[in-house]
Amino acid sequence: MSRTERLRRRRGVLVTGLVLVAGVGLGGTAIATADPEQSRVATQAHAEPAVPGTPCAASVRACVDLETRQAWLVRDGKVTGGPFRVTTGGEGKATPVGHSFRVYRKEADHRSGEFPGPDGRPARMPWSVFFADGGIAFHGGDLSRESAGCVKLGARDAQRFFDTLQVGDKVQVVNGSVERRHRAEAHGRA
Repeated sequence: MSRTERLRRRRGVLVTGLVLVAGVGLGGTAIATADPEQSRVATQAHAEPAVPGTPCAASVRACVDLETRQAWLVRDGKVTGGPFRVTTGGEGKATPVGHSFRVYRKEADHRSGEFPGPDGRPARMPWSVFFADGGIAFHGGDLSRESAGCVKLGARDAQRFFDTLQVGDKVQVVNGSVERRHRAEAHGRA
């Protein structure tokens, strides 16, 4: 194992330990274990009916399936848009899984404070809708490149998310097959 791999593993253990000690996960969600699928919030989400055609709970306004790299807009438990093609975080910059993220800020012409674009200047993040700690957002971008943890959409789709979602709206980011399995178990169909 290389020095870099050892450092990454140590950081992962440290972060997991801090999360367990603090009892707080991304998006301020209280958790009892390091597995986001076993948290109280996840259990509540699994007990809800799913939005038909998605792996998410009916109470969400936006749903992301990391496995299929698709997203949906939802209102009153029904799909109002999508599936939209998305690009999510790559190795070392994974998009966080969460059952109760909330939109906390919107910015039509945001520029990244952390990551440079191909031209070396701060990366453009048009139509940004921020929903998770660490500046994780839906935004427009190049779908041929992985993100640094955000959920990237094509330009028109990103604008639709920006126009539709409001501060306080609930967002779920899940791995569809895992979510379907937990939902089936919660409803006694395992």
